[in-house]
Amino acid sequence: MQRWHQFFKGTLLTQQYCRGEVIAEYLQQTLEETVARYRDRLMDISWFMRILNESIARQANCTGRFWEGRFKSQALLDEAALAACMAYVDLNPVRAKIAQSPESSDYTSVKQLLPFVGNPRKEMPKGLPFELNDYLALIELTGRCIRADKAGYIEQNQPAILARLNISPENWLTLTKGFRKLFHGAVGHENVLTEYYQHQGFKRRQNLSCCEKLLA
Repeated sequence: MQRWHQFFKGTLLTQQYCRGEVIAEYLQQTLEETVARYRDRLMDISWFMRILNESIARQANCTGRFWEGRFKSQALLDEAALAACMAYVDLNPVRAKIAQSPESSDYTSVKQLLPFVGNPRKEMPKGLPFELNDYLALIELTGRCIRADKAGYIEQNQPAILARLNISPENWLTLTKGFRKLFHGAVGHENVLTEYYQHQGFKRRQNLSCCEKLLA
């Protein structure tokens, strides 16, 4: 309820509870139901995006939807999928020609979603198996390859990071140019993809053929 009250007023009952006031026994069930509803909404990404959209639309004095379409949520199941999606997002401003480089963009931060832990080793901590500098160098090189007015070929300057991710240079460029169009569900190698869909109770492994083709 404290988290909810950071964004909304709540109800008189929830305000009384957060102030430490005694709640009558006959109101306990109502309070518990309200708390359950707040908890569900705080864990719901759809609700979060709805509230975020409404807030930004008001600030922009927009009468309709602020964003063109509904948000897209995908499960990135291994390091290769995560790195490809990160690169796709970080290079968006370069592709749109609104930034010369990812680090100069006002709309991406080129920050990691998981910590970069360096070279893979036995009993390594959870995280991406390469250094931050490796990733930044790869993004810079990929950006030069993607932009038509810049020279550069990953084939001649292939960073070690691609070898660690087991992705060919050709596939890497394909992934970073069209990740959102290529995949419409969970993304990862066959073993993690199979485990994910079994856990979700789905019989059909969506994206399997595309993952097998491009994450190699």
